[in-house]
Order: sequence, then C-alpha cells, then structure tokens
Amino acid sequence: MTGKVLLVAGARPNYMKIAPLWWAMRERGDERFVPVLVHTGQHYDDRMSAAFFRDLGLPEPHINLGVGSGSHAAQTAKVMTGFEQVLLAERPDVVVVVGDVNSTAACALVTSKIDLGGNGRPVRPVLVHVEAGLRSRDRDMPEEVNRVVADALSDVLFTTCRDAADNLTREGLPRERIRFVGNPMIDSLRRCLAAADRCGFLERVGLQERGFGLCTLHRPSNVDHPEVLERVLDALAEIAADAPVLLPLHPRTRERIARFGLGERVASLARPGRGAPKRGLVGVEPLSYLEMLQAMRAAAFVLTDSGGIQEETTALGVPCVTLRENTERPVTVTEGTNVLAGPGPLADALGAARRKAAGGARVPELWDGHAGERIVAALAEASP
Repeated sequence: MTGKVLLVAGARPNYMKIAPLWWAMRERGDERFVPVLVHTGQHYDDRMSAAFFRDLGLPEPHINLGVGSGSHAAQTAKVMTGFEQVLLAERPDVVVVVGDVNSTAACALVTSKIDLGGNGRPVRPVLVHVEAGLRSRDRDMPEEVNRVVADALSDVLFTTCRDAADNLTREGLPRERIRFVGNPMIDSLRRCLAAADRCGFLERVGLQERGFGLCTLHRPSNVDHPEVLERVLDALAEIAADAPVLLPLHPRTRERIARFGLGERVASLARPGRGAPKRGLVGVEPLSYLEMLQAMRAAAFVLTDSGGIQEETTALGVPCVTLRENTERPVTVTEGTNVLAGPGPLADALGAARRKAAGGARVPELWDGHAGERIVAALAEASP
C-alpha cells in the first residue's frame, strides 16, 4: 500500500502521532512512499502549532488549510470543504488520519466519499486511522464521536493497545482490518527526550525537579461552565498549597477564566531569573513540545484532562490524575501511573497515583518507540 500518502494533522495532539510516520517513511528510504504533510490549521497559532513542527523536526506542512477556530459544525465543514479540494488536486493513494479531533472525522468522511475515478467506477484512497479503537463510552465527549466515525469509515485500523481491537469488533469492524502496532506518541517522546532535557525551560522559570506539579486543563466539561471551572480551580489550589502547580493555559481555558472572573485564583509566573512562586496555581503561556516534555518528566505529579498526557506520564513513570470520570485510555489506569479523579477528594486520587508510580506500574506493550516503523512496514506489505 505505497504511493502518495497524505499524513493529516489538525491540532496539537496530532503532531506527535504523525511525526513517527514521517520519520519512518523518510528513514526507510523506500521511494515507493511519497509522504505529504497536510495541516488543517485547526490549531493555528505558533505556540499551539508551528512550534510543535519545529520541535519534532518536521518540515513546514506541504498543505495548510488554515481553517482556524469555530464551532464543531463550522470547523468540521471548513475542513471537509478544503480537504475535498486537496484530494482532487493531489489524488493520493493513501490518506492517514490520526487521533480524535474534528479534522480526523472530517477528513475521514471526505476520503470515504470521494470519487477520483471519473469513469463510472468509484475510486478513492485507502483510509487509515492511527490510534483506532479507543473508547471512553461517553458520547457527550466530542472526541468520542470523532473516534467512532473515523473507525467506522477506515479501511485499516492501527491500534495502540490490545483492548482497542475488542472495542472495534464489538462495533462490527472485521478483525482483518485491525493491526496492533503500539503507540506512536511514545515514539515522539522517546526521540525528543534528550532535546527536551536541554531546552532550559525549568531553569528559565526557576523550577526545581520534583519541586512542582504540572496541570493541563482544556476540556469543555471542565472549563465551559463557571461553577464547574471554579470548583476545579479550588480543588487544584488545595493541591498547590504546599508547592507550585504549573498551569500552561490553553487559549480556551484562559478565555474562560477571564470571562468568569476567576483570574485571582491563578497567579502569574515571576519574570525569568526572579524564580517561581513557592506555592499556588501558576499560569503560563502554552508550552512548546520540548518544554512540556521537560516539565512533565521533572514534575512531582501531573493533573490533566488530556488523553495524550495520560499516556506520556505512564511512559515516563510520573504519577498522573485524570480530571475526568472516564478515560478512553484505560491501559494507563490498569497498567500505568494514571488514576481517575472520581467523586472523592483530589488529594486521595493523587495519593493513589503516587503509590502506583512508586511500585506496580509498567509501560504497556509495544510502547517502545518503534510504532511508526511498524505502521509503515505494515503499509508497505499490504495489498492496495
């Protein structure tokens, strides 16, 4: 299954999943692969987008749709309209979508319906979904809908964990489409750790290894309602009473904190060279990929509502509490360092995560830094 391959990335979580495929195709030296990077522009500012391409050693995207922000419907429609024109112009053999953002579902829909034949016999690219089969069982989560749609339409389903195949077969997808390859997010993490250690972020902001916590917060269920966001920030403040908790502020979260008048709950980081606050919730601009890796690796613990960070903390052995009642990545709970916050005190969940990280947690199967190579090898071996 070689030829022209469109590697589609839409938002920050996608870049770390698409990079290992790009690396593997380039390093394999197989001229039968012609990879083309397509960025839909769902995340579009430098801190959330361009900096990640630089940190991952990716070239500028060959194609950028520049769709920007908007409602789920508006953003999905813009991606579909733009991507249809890309398919008609590029006429790829394979389209690879990753993860679960709006761009993933939108590009899968367009690819599944396109006709590049023009002679009465429908011809379309082979559609591949990387990170298939993850399920939270929560259809109120937009990402869950995107995952289900992309999986239902895809011809080839690459999974990161064993239980994903069971999820897919329960939904009626045939086993022969499914291939367990491991987690490409961990490929990126392992490849970039040394560069992250040299990036100097912690030194610039005056944080000491294991002397701080790290928190990411952006999901609508946590930030879009003032009473919920206030409750979350209060719970985080209790955890931060003894040591600073670094909070890189996603644009959505920053806007909601300002709109709801909750700014006094988040301190600002001191100027570089002046040192970080000794305690409290400390807001900073979104971090680059290398900065985030350095902070995550050095943190005493991580609090997050992000899917990918659950995986990265498990790979790094760092205690993690997921600020949700469910997860589409249960392997990080059953095998890794992750604990769901649940209805009890956040401190109790954090204590449980620390105990898991201290003994008993392990890195899941095939999270070994070679998932991208396995994916590309599988594509090379498969019949068109």
